[in-house]
Parts: sequence; structure tokens; C-alpha cells
Amino acid sequence: MIRIMIVDDQSLVRDGLAMLLNLRPELEVVGTANNGMEAVQKAEEFQPEIILMDIRMPHTNGVEGTRLIKEQFPNIKVLMLTTFNDSELIFEALEQGASGYLLKDMATDTIVQAILTAHAGGVVLPQDITAQIVKELKRTKVDSIAEQRVPEQIGQLTEREIEVLRELGYGLNNKEIAEKLFITEGTVKNHVSNIISKLELRDRTQAAIFAVRYGVTAYI
Repeated sequence: MIRIMIVDDQSLVRDGLAMLLNLRPELEVVGTANNGMEAVQKAEEFQPEIILMDIRMPHTNGVEGTRLIKEQFPNIKVLMLTTFNDSELIFEALEQGASGYLLKDMATDTIVQAILTAHAGGVVLPQDITAQIVKELKRTKVDSIAEQRVPEQIGQLTEREIEVLRELGYGLNNKEIAEKLFITEGTVKNHVSNIISKLELRDRTQAAIFAVRYGVTAYI
């Protein structure tokens, strides 16, 4: 059974989501919190494996809450609860170690699948939503993105690795990348490992953030 904690400043959201998730035999909501700081305090008490964290909260928001959680409890996975209007905050949270994000109005089955994915060590970047967020960031941040100097390590990537990195930036998983690029999943896995190594990144989440930040999603 996966231990869950829900962090949101709205009691209706917390209680409603807790009720729905507790109906699932594979999940147990062990606690809730009102903001990021309280989440840190309660994480020590309840020892959750997954935290569903609202990205916008008073006092200590989800980005700062994620940073504090990952700093003190690195094994706890954090999934952000967000809206389309939180593009910049989403990527800030991913940079702080979040395992992905979900829109608040997603179906319960989708949330449960995301929890299972994160628990297994995967990254939750909903493809369609990520693509829209990337477009919005490009539209509003064209100048700042253009001004950022692309790290020299990107020159070490092969053309195929850049293609894979681009698709990571759009939130595709290995199977989806394999189908899109007409290669095997094993080959994709090798490319992802090479990308992470060459760019000196922690994981595929950081690779996805890299792709967006430096405009790799606009390549090719």
C-alpha cells in the first residue's frame, strides 16, 4: 500500500481528494497539510511515500515546499497539483526535485496512475499539457530564453540524442519516443542515459527541463 499525503490550502480539495484516493486498495492517505512548511513538519510524522502538493499556497508555496521536502526527505516523491496558468512555477518545482505534475481537475484514475508511476521512479509529464505549457513559455519568454547561453555540453549530443531530448521536453515516455522516432525502447533508454550523462543531469526530469529552458523543443 502506497502512503500518500495531500498538501493544499483548500480543505474541500484536501478532503475530497483524500476520500477518493482512500477508496483505492493500493493507496492510503496518511495525512494532509495546509502549506509547504506544514508539509515538511507532517512528513516527518507520517512518513508518506508520495506527496500531492498544490503549487500555489499562502505562507509556503508548493515550489518551496518541494525544495524543503527533497532536502530533508530525498526518498519522498512529490507530484504537483496545478493549473495551466502555473507554467513558470511548474518548471521551478521540477527543478526542485518534483517527480511531475497533474492538473487539479484530472480524473481520479489519472491521478492514481500518476502516483503509481512516480512511486515506481517514473516522471509524470502529461504530454498534451506539457506541449501547451512549452508553447506558452515560448510565447511569453522568447527574449529571456534566447538570452540564456546553452551549455557547451549540448555539443556532445548526437543528432539522434537531440531528437530524443526534444521529445523528453514534451513529456513523452520511452515507448512514445520509440514509436515517434521509429526506434526500439531499448535504444531510447540508451539515448536517455547518454543524454543525462553528457549533460551532467540528475535524471530525465532535469533533461526535460533542460530541453525547455534552452529551446531544444524548437530544434529540428
